[in-house]
Amino acid sequence: MVRTINGKKRPFGEDRPKKGGKAIVAAVAVGALTAGGAGLTTSGGVTGGSATSAHGKSAGKDAARKGQRGEAWNRIGLRQLRQTAHAATTCGAHSYGQVQQFFRTHPCRKLDRLLLAIGDTRGNTVVVSIAWVRMPSAGTAAELKELADTDGTGNVEPLAAGALGLTGVEFTGRYYGSRLDGSLVVIAEAAPGGGRPDPATMDDAAEVAAEFPPP
Repeated sequence: MVRTINGKKRPFGEDRPKKGGKAIVAAVAVGALTAGGAGLTTSGGVTGGSATSAHGKSAGKDAARKGQRGEAWNRIGLRQLRQTAHAATTCGAHSYGQVQQFFRTHPCRKLDRLLLAIGDTRGNTVVVSIAWVRMPSAGTAAELKELADTDGTGNVEPLAAGALGLTGVEFTGRYYGSRLDGSLVVIAEAAPGGGRPDPATMDDAAEVAAEFPPP
């Protein structure tokens, strides 16, 4: 198996440690923030539709760079259902593994995290985690991205999926995207949230999510 990081296919399988290990964001359901009044569908069992076209993903990334979240998801056949967000001025307490150790010696300046539930037309749900990490310099940002992009090094902790009314969500790093913009590092991951979402769609979702500007 392979996963995509910045448009490049990288090996992924049982013989390699998964990106950052498993981050489990299961929690007791609490009140969720609803976007657009849509309800969350977690039932299903039908495999998602065919992989979105390269044109659709490219258009989704373009919309994401402009901050057009709804249009970005629409371009890859998805729509936003719910979200929760959190801002912090430290990163060490919100990370794990070697990434956490890195933050202890290279503190970040700001951390914004967003967790989204997005759905396809067949009732399947994808959960997307986005972290915008502002570092003191472009140099430390580049070091962080290189470390975070490496399998088995840890990562920024996703927000708890209980805030979206979901349990048992696991981010393994298989569906992953990241980018570097000066002193800003953006890390995005996708995971199944209900039903049987298409793997290619989750891969596209992570790549598109990494293009969103910080809040």
